[in-house]
Amino acid sequence: MEHLVLHGNSSSSSQSSVNEELLSRTGYTILAVIMGVFSVAGIMLNVLVIVVTVKHRQLRQPLSYALVNLAICDLGSAVFGGLPTTVTNAMGYFSLGRVGCVLEAFAVAFFGIASLCTIAVISVERYIVVCYPMGAVMFQTRHAVAGVVLSWVWSFVWNTPPLFGWGSYELEGIKTSCAPNWYSRDVGNLSYIIIYFSFCFVVPFSIIMVSYSRLLWTLRQVTKLQVSEAGSTNHVEGQVARMVVVMVLAFLVTWLPYAAMALGVIIDSSLHINPLIATVPVYFAKSSTVYNPIVYIFMNRQFRSYAVPTVLCGWDPWASDSQMSDCETTVASVSKIQKVSPKGSLKE
Repeated sequence: MEHLVLHGNSSSSSQSSVNEELLSRTGYTILAVIMGVFSVAGIMLNVLVIVVTVKHRQLRQPLSYALVNLAICDLGSAVFGGLPTTVTNAMGYFSLGRVGCVLEAFAVAFFGIASLCTIAVISVERYIVVCYPMGAVMFQTRHAVAGVVLSWVWSFVWNTPPLFGWGSYELEGIKTSCAPNWYSRDVGNLSYIIIYFSFCFVVPFSIIMVSYSRLLWTLRQVTKLQVSEAGSTNHVEGQVARMVVVMVLAFLVTWLPYAAMALGVIIDSSLHINPLIATVPVYFAKSSTVYNPIVYIFMNRQFRSYAVPTVLCGWDPWASDSQMSDCETTVASVSKIQKVSPKGSLKE
């Protein structure tokens, strides 16, 4: 830490006035409001997820460990990343000094990558439950716990090196928040960034895309089975497929722009990206603290049946809604119309 404080970019601590060359005072205020809304909403939604899960034992299933862990990650990102960025935007400059820059960047990266890895764990769980419904492969509590622990360890291992001199954290975009230094061509920093991008973006992204691609392929195979319940098969397949598409789109919208920008800078250090434009992917990534609980948790019918009455003092407007809207409930129907061999091949 001391290494970074002494040798980091002094601009992160010396600036004490609005940098209107990058953005007008009104622009900073608008971004402060946007980030503030995302941060407060993210905190409220993720706290609700944690409270409801702890309160109701019925929700404590293997998948719940990953979902609650996702909520904890997003809560940490909103508290340690969203709120500070709201304050610095409101002031129009980064006011937390060099140490504050390092700590804020580390916290956002630490919780963000842990969240990304948790989404990968959830994608694997969805794949196993849908593609192996008859128990050939079981996703149990120990697997969920192992996935959660691995997510935190993985994120910690790859986000701590800049604290000790391998890589660095610097101001990004409009200079009101910090992140890994994607621009430096220093050999040490470049080696770290390449490895960091590969293991913290490419690996989770590949797991997510492969899991959901195979899941959709399996669902399509189910619809081809000539069984008497063909009509319900199509209905179930449609429900699960829509859920998967929403999950993938949410992931791509929140993370792909930031990853693409980082990759572009890694490939070409001379690439100039307007600071305001460079800020957009950052905000998309930080907005995941709101999207994640909505997409992965509140679209889950079982969880919603407990969460909504908690918020509305016992009233559940969806209590009479018999339509299943999430993978967890549709898997039961899918498993009735398909059989899967130990190797995962479908049999009529």
